[in-house]
Amino acid sequence: MQKEKLIEKILKLKKKRKAIILAHNYQPPEIQDIADLRGDSLELSLKASKTDAEVIVFCGVFFMAETAKIVSPQKKVLLPVKDVPCEMAEMITPEDVLDLKNKYPNAPVVTYVNSYAEIKALSDICCTSANAVKVVGTLKENTVIMLPDMNLAQYVQRFYPDKKIIYHEGFCPFHHLLTPEEVIKAKKEHPKAVFIAHPECRPEVIDLAEYVASTSGMLKLAKELPYKEFIIGTEVGLLYPLKKENPDKIFYHPSPEKMFCVSMKKISLEDLFNALENLEFEIELPEEIIRKAQNAVKRMLEIV
Repeated sequence: MQKEKLIEKILKLKKKRKAIILAHNYQPPEIQDIADLRGDSLELSLKASKTDAEVIVFCGVFFMAETAKIVSPQKKVLLPVKDVPCEMAEMITPEDVLDLKNKYPNAPVVTYVNSYAEIKALSDICCTSANAVKVVGTLKENTVIMLPDMNLAQYVQRFYPDKKIIYHEGFCPFHHLLTPEEVIKAKKEHPKAVFIAHPECRPEVIDLAEYVASTSGMLKLAKELPYKEFIIGTEVGLLYPLKKENPDKIFYHPSPEKMFCVSMKKISLEDLFNALENLEFEIELPEEIIRKAQNAVKRMLEIV
C-alpha cells in the first residue's frame, strides 16, 4: 500500500474509533509525523487522559502503554506491536523491590516511570527524568530507594549530599553505552557546540555536559538557548524533532550507531493501521495494580 494511501486510511480509522495517536520522541519520523501528540511518556499519557478520545494508541514501548492505562483506566489503550520491551524496565522484578524494602524498611521507594506497572504498584511515589531531583527533595527521609535506573539515582544524589540514595543496578543500555571519550571527541570536532546529556547517562558523561535534561527538556533548551550548535546525548531518534523544530540550528550525535533503541523503532505505519482496524494489542491490567500504581503517580503529580 502506498504511504499516502496508508496515512489516509489511518486518519479515517482514527476518526471512526474516536482515537488519539501518541508517539514518543524516539519513534521513527513517519510515526512522529502522524501522531496527535509527541513527547515524553508520562507527559503524553497525562495529555491523552484530558481528551475525549475513547481509544489511545501509544507508539512507544510496553511500559509507556501501561502508564497510559494507569492514568486512563476507562479508555482502551492499544500498543501497535506486542513485543516492544524496555531493557531497563526488564532489569528489575517485584522480588528485587521487596528485598530492598525489607532491607531498608523506613526508606520511601521512588520509582522512575520507565518501569512496569507492577513495579510502580510497589512504590511510594513515581518520578520522571525531568522531576526526579524535585521529587526526592520533597521527601523528609534521609535514606531513599530509587528504582530502576542507577544513573538517574546517582544524578539525583549530586543535589542531596545529606541523603543516602539506595539504587538498584539497572540502566538504559543505549544511554549507559555512551562514553566520555565519545563525548570528548565530539566536542573537539564541534568546538562551538554545547553538550546536553540525558540524566540516564553514566556519571562521567554527565560531568562533561553543559546541560542535563529529559527529551522534552532538550527540545525546550534547543529552542530557548542562544547557541546554534548542539551535541545531543540521548537516543538518536530525538534528532528528528530537534531538527524539525529548529531548522536554523545544527545538531550532532556523539554515537548514533550505539544509541539506537531497537524497540523504539519497531512500530510502522502498517502496524498503526492494523492496531486501529483490529483494536490490537490492548493493554489490560489488574484493578489492584492500577489502583496502587495510580497512588504513586498521583503523589508525584501533587508535588510537581
